[in-house]
Amino acid sequence: MYVSQKRRQCLYPAWGSVLALVLVMTGLSCRKGPEREEVVLYCSVDQAVAEPIVAAFEQQSGIKVLARYDTEASKTVGLVQSLRAEAASPSADVFWSSEVFHTIQLAREGLLTPYRGAETKDWPAPFFDPNGRWHGFALRARVIGYHTDRVPAGEAPKSLEEVLSSKWKGRVVMASPAFGTTGGDVASWFAHYGPARAREILEQLKANDVRIVSGNSTAVRMVATGQADVCFTDTDDIYAGQRNGWPVAMVPLDQAGKGVLAIPNTAALIKGGPNPGAAQKLMRFLLSESLERMLVESDSHNSPIHETLAAEFAQYAIENPLLIDYERVADHLPEAIAAGREILQ
Repeated sequence: MYVSQKRRQCLYPAWGSVLALVLVMTGLSCRKGPEREEVVLYCSVDQAVAEPIVAAFEQQSGIKVLARYDTEASKTVGLVQSLRAEAASPSADVFWSSEVFHTIQLAREGLLTPYRGAETKDWPAPFFDPNGRWHGFALRARVIGYHTDRVPAGEAPKSLEEVLSSKWKGRVVMASPAFGTTGGDVASWFAHYGPARAREILEQLKANDVRIVSGNSTAVRMVATGQADVCFTDTDDIYAGQRNGWPVAMVPLDQAGKGVLAIPNTAALIKGGPNPGAAQKLMRFLLSESLERMLVESDSHNSPIHETLAAEFAQYAIENPLLIDYERVADHLPEAIAAGREILQ
């Protein structure tokens, strides 16, 4: 189609304006908005329990949480080893652990840095490091799980000593002491009974043909499916089994009538973490009453340490907790893990 010279002259300025507008709009679309604040969390709490809580923090704070979780088979230890390997150039900002003993070891190795806030001023003993490098909350207890059809409630063993009876030969299963809360539990035997007696207990369990599995949840599943009659585990794993309709119940894993080991979650700042500002905000959240409420209302039913919550959820209280220094238990952790491997596996 023929277009006059005059018409062309009229069109060129119009096309130039359109091109300029396109370039401006392209520049606007490529321009980045403000970057979202991030924090890197290493977490050994069961992922199904922790993920909704992490999502709640993200929604409340606007901070993106890059979370790394542990596997059941390497519970806690896998993340602890990663933190050690990364010590020269940390990737993590915060460590939320499902236990306290490895956290104490990280503090002793200089991998944690103090956190102090208004909420930690009156934190109850013994659930904190005097130097502020970790704080504990949301307790679980060590228990004896049993199959409710195969073991009548009145006949279930009610202490560590009773499990050592020949009556339970070939009927007991437990997680490997090399990982998770089982390692801390065995270390508490070394602290409470003394190393000689603790080794005798391990020898007696071996003589009773105790079976060693990858984790507490596996031990409970074996009881539920009739592959064993009793197991050593934590309260949350029994609650999870009961939620699933499994025929399992529990009694406290009492140590010589002195009580049951209560194990807190712990939260700690990683020394040299890449996002210190966001890490402080996440720590404040992890130590909040609202987080403990989420945990006690979750399938885990952790026992709260905040007084108002403890009164509100008295049904999850840990009766007769063992009076023992967590630092002393941590002292014995390497010895207990080594003895467990030597004797049981």
